Amino acid sequence: MKSKPQLRTQPVRIVALGGGTGLSTVLRGLKEFVARRKKERLTLPISDLAAVVTVTDDGGSSGRLRREYRVLPPGDIRNCMVALSKDEHLLGKLFQYRFPAGRGLAGHSFGNLFLTALSNVTGDFPRAVRVSSQVLAIRGRIFPSTAQNVTLEAELEDGTIVRGETNISRSRKRIRRVHLVPRRARPLPEVLEAIREADLVLVGPGSLYTSIIPNLLVEQVSETIVHSRAVCVYIANLMTQPGETQHYSVADHVRAIYEHSRKGLFDYVVVNRMPVPSPQLQRYRAQGAEPVQQSLGELRRMGLRYVTGDLLHHNKVVRHDQARLTRLLLEEFVKRQMRK
Repeated sequence: MKSKPQLRTQPVRIVALGGGTGLSTVLRGLKEFVARRKKERLTLPISDLAAVVTVTDDGGSSGRLRREYRVLPPGDIRNCMVALSKDEHLLGKLFQYRFPAGRGLAGHSFGNLFLTALSNVTGDFPRAVRVSSQVLAIRGRIFPSTAQNVTLEAELEDGTIVRGETNISRSRKRIRRVHLVPRRARPLPEVLEAIREADLVLVGPGSLYTSIIPNLLVEQVSETIVHSRAVCVYIANLMTQPGETQHYSVADHVRAIYEHSRKGLFDYVVVNRMPVPSPQLQRYRAQGAEPVQQSLGELRRMGLRYVTGDLLHHNKVVRHDQARLTRLLLEEFVKRQMRK
């Protein structure tokens, strides 16, 4: 009797797009499964993990450094470095340390200053990020979505034009559309190459108009995803944002992304099915936020497949549970891609 042939498995290449705490949560969970050496590829399911990070932040320390030194905003890049670092506790304490006083120093984080200094030394921000990643031996690669100094601009529902990510977040009004200034922002060649080689592209979670969509507005990014071999997965937000995504369902989020990029961008959507506890719910509603409605029927009508899970982290702040989200991504997408 012949033995059945063994199913051949290959570790997968993943690209994650976003910004803010959402992208860091995804990276922090997946990094433990990245094979950094050839022999680890026999046991670990991910051969490459690349983060593509939005660069429209213009507030706080990042905004000040951007204006004074004409560098890309380092804040979200810094957070991704910490999330992907081997010794996250030590590097996190160092990179997130904010100077409490000092003329010109107060409010700046060490990580932001480190990246700004290295950018001036190397003469190139993407190169500074690459060198920093090598020095810190992070478990993955990090790319700004564009090397251009871009500004985010929004047209609100009442026709008002608001310029700058910080002002957009503060507006508390529904957003009709956002775009980058300059409009034709060039992507890094490494970003497009990473997407072409990816088996899995993850988008979100994160602020719809200020973390997710800006990455997809960079030229060729959406088109490259659509024409790649990768399975593209949108990780839906848990809560709406006051004003800009008020009363948005998961399907509304997807439609907004499609309107700014390409229809059919996603193959799957990851949706939380766990209810938000009453104390948190009341507090968020008082601020004008509410749980994002699942709208599974609408997703089906849009031709989208979806995976649901209990993804809520039990805490005062409503966030994705890192361990649960990672487990779902591994079981539903990473291991499935390995068997192809």
